[in-house]
Amino acid sequence: MKYGRIVGWGKCAPAKILTNFDLEKMVDTTDEWIRARTGIRQRHVASDGETTATMSAAAGRAALAQAGLEPKELDLIIVATSSPDYLVPAASSQVQDLLGAKCGAFQLGAGCTGFVYGLATAQAFISTGVHKNILVVGAETISRNVNWKDRETCVLFGDGAGAVIVQACDEPTGVLSFVLGSDGSGAEHLGVNIGAHAVMTPAALERGDHYLHMNGREVFKFATRVMGQAALEVINRAGMSLADIDLLIPHQANLRIIELAARHLNLPMDKVLVNIQNYGNTSAASIPIALVEAVEAGRIKEGDTLCLVGFGAGLTWAAAVVRWGVSERPFAMSSMFAPVRRVRDRAGVTLRMAQSQVAMQTLGARRALQKGTARAVEAVKSKASLALLPLYTRLDKRYTRNKRE
Repeated sequence: MKYGRIVGWGKCAPAKILTNFDLEKMVDTTDEWIRARTGIRQRHVASDGETTATMSAAAGRAALAQAGLEPKELDLIIVATSSPDYLVPAASSQVQDLLGAKCGAFQLGAGCTGFVYGLATAQAFISTGVHKNILVVGAETISRNVNWKDRETCVLFGDGAGAVIVQACDEPTGVLSFVLGSDGSGAEHLGVNIGAHAVMTPAALERGDHYLHMNGREVFKFATRVMGQAALEVINRAGMSLADIDLLIPHQANLRIIELAARHLNLPMDKVLVNIQNYGNTSAASIPIALVEAVEAGRIKEGDTLCLVGFGAGLTWAAAVVRWGVSERPFAMSSMFAPVRRVRDRAGVTLRMAQSQVAMQTLGARRALQKGTARAVEAVKSKASLALLPLYTRLDKRYTRNKRE
């Protein structure tokens, strides 16, 4: 099996910064109100000429440079976004062209969880041996879909892009497990009501259908429920425990949600990456930007185990366990340990088969015990009924005789 290690990373944030004090002049709000409810102090906002595609390309270039790769060496580009430049063409094709890459490219839409969905997709391509080098980008220009007169939403969001290069390797590093989830019954709580079903018309524009809308209360309840659950599930799938996690990198939507998730997991905040104060909610760009900042700040070291977890429109959730290992062993060393890896892999398969057999045997024994217990109970009931039958008969006769008298 091939593993997808992260060998390059980069981010892009617009130069223009909008602080809470700037927003005080635009809507009925205050810096204190925003910080108390969200933890946000400022956000980056795209200027003219900055788009989802251009920021994606900038983050991609940085990731390629970090990995020491040329664009022509990419096998696939995945761009996760909910705010592409156009409905058609996809932002991914624009990014491919801006980079000068010669490979396939597609756009992925899963709300704020898009980057983790993209990471899982890259791992799937790599594990099957189809591709070697994949660029995964999370990027948004949400500021252009926000109603700047609505203080419930405009204070929350920012623009930016983050990217990683996922490269095939033989060492057990990179994406070790992932969990993807969706609950479309909550779709109405977060979205933009424009598309093939809701066509743009003068009436739709007047209603503000092109603006992002959110039911904050429902989204908050959903997020606090799924964040901790998804993290625990993905860690369990990796065969690990919370004690093995060196850093939790959650979607930066709201500081209170992050703190509640950490409390649910019983993780100290010094093991949780928080940068929402500087960026706000950048949706699909949130987790990759936080990842890059953690690397740049020295909070991630070779061999560290990370848990990435998020939630978003859809409603969706996603999580991944990533072992940070940029350096691969020299070829000679890898070749020398190849027999060891083959034995280890065979042992792992044998162990999983044995575990499965034990589980099936245990289940079979439990069902047999349940059936045996049920039969024994029925037998006791039958014997008791037979034993009590003469008594019931005498009582019935006595009752009948007394009634006649």
